[in-house]
Amino acid sequence: MNILIFEYHNFGIEDVKECFEKNGHKYKVKETVLYREDVSIEFDELFNTEFDKGCNGEKYDCVFTFNYSPVISNNCNKRNIPYIAFVYDNPQVLLYSYTIINKCNYVFIFDKVQYQEFKSVGINTVYYVPLAVNTDRLKRITSNVDERDKNVLSCDISFVGSMYDEKHNFFDRLEGISDYTRGYIDAVIKAQSNIYGCFFLEELLTDNILDDMQKACPVKPSATGVETVRYLYANYFLARKLTSDDRKETLEMLGKELGNQYEINLYTNCSKRYIQGVNVKGPVDYYECMPIVFNNSNINLNITLRSIKSGIPLRAMDICGSGGFLLSNYQADFYDVFVPGEDVVLYDSLDDMIKKCRYYLGHEKERQQIADNGYGKIVSGHTYDIRFKEIFDVVFNKDIGLYL
Repeated sequence: MNILIFEYHNFGIEDVKECFEKNGHKYKVKETVLYREDVSIEFDELFNTEFDKGCNGEKYDCVFTFNYSPVISNNCNKRNIPYIAFVYDNPQVLLYSYTIINKCNYVFIFDKVQYQEFKSVGINTVYYVPLAVNTDRLKRITSNVDERDKNVLSCDISFVGSMYDEKHNFFDRLEGISDYTRGYIDAVIKAQSNIYGCFFLEELLTDNILDDMQKACPVKPSATGVETVRYLYANYFLARKLTSDDRKETLEMLGKELGNQYEINLYTNCSKRYIQGVNVKGPVDYYECMPIVFNNSNINLNITLRSIKSGIPLRAMDICGSGGFLLSNYQADFYDVFVPGEDVVLYDSLDDMIKKCRYYLGHEKERQQIADNGYGKIVSGHTYDIRFKEIFDVVFNKDIGLYL
């Protein structure tokens, strides 16, 4: 099979290339940020040029990207060629483009609730699949670590990820809202913070609250999509603020309760912050260092971005694929892949999280067995080799019995 890939700094692109090579597919990668636009004449010209060149003189069988691109969809639709989009980001506003119904589309979404939202309104170009892992690459890395790197990147509890509190974040742009609106938003965020498995921020944003937010920091839906102002504020402003609060509160509690007894590491973009009892370090490279952290942390935390309504984040899949022990907040889709308590461990409150950290740090054999079970589930059902076989069966063999 000949595949044209467009990408721009996507996690996993090297894993996709390795998968294609291993399975005898030919591909060409074109790196450009233009494919992330909803409309771009410049990209249309680039697409035509690349497509007409072919892959070593042979025509392409399909086009692939991580996440969804309206401009690619439109170009594929004109040429009647399949467009495969494997989505790992949420929110991703481009999914709400009118182009989502193009017949060329095969859009694979990892969040079942979001998938069901599309299916419920008759959109049949979307499919639900969990994310995938290149366990071969992760095994190569974790099996060949020198003692120095292993010691530097090992700890009792680790969290790898953004704190979503960088300067000029979306929520802080709402500084001009009224005291009433701020109090209402704070209350809504507080209510959502206590609930996992049900995302209600969007429906609680009333018209008068939205009007005040628009005055403070206007947002405008795309003219080529169906996303609403309510969706944009809930998912890009409030959900990220809530996630920032979640992660800060979780790490502060860990530091307070366990920091004197255990080594707790936070790997994030800003290493200048201070959290008592937590070692705040810089970011780690996705391909080279992150698997070592996951494999050598006794407990790996997953604190999900709140706009991911039910899906298993890439971080969680990578932890298990690296042979690490995963402790995560509840997400419904875990039950599609793992058996909680046997393959991974889920918590439903911060008190529960602390209790489970104490327990599993004191029960090494049980902890290692769970990590081994989680790794086994990834190897047996969720590698890139397996996932692309399923995807290609849907696209070229019209097998729609993927997960739902």
